[in-house]
Amino acid sequence: MERVIAYVDGFNLYFGLKSRGWRRYYWLNVHALCENLLLPTQQLVRTRYFTSRVSAPAGKVKRQATYLEAIQTVAKCETSFGHYLVNPRTCRRCGYVDQVPTEKMTDVNIATELLTDAFQNAFDTALLVSTDSDLTAPISAMRRFFPAKRAVIGFPPGRFSVTLRNTAHAHLIIGRKKIADSQFPNEVRKADGFVLRRPAGWK
Repeated sequence: MERVIAYVDGFNLYFGLKSRGWRRYYWLNVHALCENLLLPTQQLVRTRYFTSRVSAPAGKVKRQATYLEAIQTVAKCETSFGHYLVNPRTCRRCGYVDQVPTEKMTDVNIATELLTDAFQNAFDTALLVSTDSDLTAPISAMRRFFPAKRAVIGFPPGRFSVTLRNTAHAHLIIGRKKIADSQFPNEVRKADGFVLRRPAGWK
């Protein structure tokens, strides 16, 4: 079997779902989704999920925390965290200054794990779920140093990158059915017995 490791850009996937208005699909088992994208000759050995914790508003913080706990119940799914950097933004008309959070380090974290796994011969194919064109550099490096390994891009709903498409060996568009078929059950039980429930707004 061909070994596959999936690298999932959490916020890229989230905003793809959001752009389609697919809030009911936010309760997504990303490991199951990546399994559903594979060919019969492939085996998913690990899913790496990359995200950052939000700090406001309170409702969003709670929903994300519940979701991350659900993700962490999946044995072969590992989570890596970046962080938010807050930058001031000034309105050109009125001069009002607000603070705009920007997610940082996700692309660096993906690149680091991708190349580390390649050097350790942990996969035959890397499946990257993202449209971040910054990932073209590590994919190109992987292809240069490990020509036998393949990179496949899974584009989240409503999102696409020509640069990534041209850099990878292959690409696919993640459709509604794959996402609908990869949802967590409404209740997810943790190892300690605590039950996580799909947030009400995601039903």
